[in-house]
Amino acid sequence: MLHHIDNTKRYSKSKGSRLSVAPMMQWTDRHCRLFHRQFSAHALLYTEMVTARALVHGDPQRLIGKSDEEGEVALQIGGSEPDVLAEAVRVAAPFGYGEINLNCGCPSDRVQSGAFGACLMRDAGLVAECVSAMRSASQGAKITVKCRIGVDDQEPHEVLPEFIARVSAAGVSHFVVHARKAWLQGLSPKENRDIPPLDHPLVLQMKGLFPALEIVINGGIASLDEAMPHLESGLDGVMIGRAAYHDPCAVLADADARVFGQSSAPVDPADAVRAMLPHIEAELTQGTRLNQITRHMLGAFIGRPGARLWRRELSEGAHLPEAGPELVEKALTHVEKRAA
Repeated sequence: MLHHIDNTKRYSKSKGSRLSVAPMMQWTDRHCRLFHRQFSAHALLYTEMVTARALVHGDPQRLIGKSDEEGEVALQIGGSEPDVLAEAVRVAAPFGYGEINLNCGCPSDRVQSGAFGACLMRDAGLVAECVSAMRSASQGAKITVKCRIGVDDQEPHEVLPEFIARVSAAGVSHFVVHARKAWLQGLSPKENRDIPPLDHPLVLQMKGLFPALEIVINGGIASLDEAMPHLESGLDGVMIGRAAYHDPCAVLADADARVFGQSSAPVDPADAVRAMLPHIEAELTQGTRLNQITRHMLGAFIGRPGARLWRRELSEGAHLPEAGPELVEKALTHVEKRAA
C-alpha cells in the first residue's frame, strides 16, 4: 500500500544534480574532486562515503574537509542509527555541505556487518526514522538518499515505490536510484556493479509516480551521450561513477554547455592539469605525496596521443619522495608534443 504523496508540492532542485559524479570509496577524495571541478563548474560532486560513527568519533577535518574551490559538493554518510546519524549531521554542519546523502545502496561486507548501506532497502521505516533525525539536525543542508531498486529476492516493482513513498513522507525530496538490485549474498561489491541487470525504465516510472520528487538515475551510464536521453526523458539528473573517474574529460569537459546550457567551449585536459599545479605545490608543503593527487589524474588524456606516456611518467615517478610539480609538467610534454 503506497503512502499518499502530495504531488502539488514542488521542491527546490539543485541545478548541479542534473549531472553528478558518484561517491566512490578510495576515489572521490578532495584531490579527485578538485581535479573534476577543473572540467565542469556546475556538476555536483560527492565525497567518499563516511560512516556516521567515524565522523562522530574521528577527526572531521581529515574525513570530510574540503576547499571552497571544489564548488558544489555533497557529503555521503553511511549508518542506520538515527541518533548517531543526527550527530554526524551536526558535526558536518561547519563544513558547509549543501547536501548530505544517506547511503542505502552499498553492498560491501563492511556495510553489511554494520547493517546499513543496501541492507536498509529491507527497512524503509528505519530509513524514514534516520532521515527524519538527520533533517532535524540539519542546519540548512538538504538530506537526500541514494538507494538500489531492491536487494536479493525483493521484487523491485513492489519494493522501490513503497521505499520512496515511505522515505519521502519523512521529508526527503531527492533520490538517487542505482538501477540494479544488490545481491547481499553471493556477489562481491565489484560484481554487484555489473552482474545484476539494469532496469532504467523502472527509475523513469518512479518519476511518473512521484513527479514532485527529484529522481536521479545511476548505474550503467558511461558517457555524456548516454546521459542526455535520460535527462530528455524527464528525469531530474544523471549520476555517473567509474566512467567519470577513468575518463573525466569525456564525461565532464563539455558538460557545462550540453547539460547546463552555458556558452562555454569544452575544457582542454591540459588546462585542467595546469590548473591543479598550485594545489599540488601547496599540498606538497603540507606533507602530501604527489601520487596521492596524481593517481586521480591518470585518465586525463584517455584516447589522445601521448596518453600512455603521461600515465607511465606519473605511475613510475609520482610515488618518489622528491617528486613534485615538475614531474607533472614533464609528463604533460608527452601529450603536448604529440598534439602539436
